[in-house]
Amino acid sequence: MSGNRRSEFDSIEELTEFFDTHDMGEYLDEMPEAHFDVDIQQRSFLISVDERLMKKLSEVAKSQHTSIQHLVNEWLKEKVAQAA
Repeated sequence: MSGNRRSEFDSIEELTEFFDTHDMGEYLDEMPEAHFDVDIQQRSFLISVDERLMKKLSEVAKSQHTSIQHLVNEWLKEKVAQAA
């Protein structure tokens, strides 16, 4: 993978097809180093939800143009605030 590989492909499809059939490990010495920080501030937890309830949550979320996750988190915040 000599030089700038980007210029050797006419499309993203060609690029992805190349790496579908080639091992990126063969080109690691030619790739630039990447430095970044990961700072995870929140934790998420998974809970089980009854299937019928999930269908209703999905309908409400869709009608409010939001995600189920956002809807449930907002409702839980409200309930916890009321209980406190």
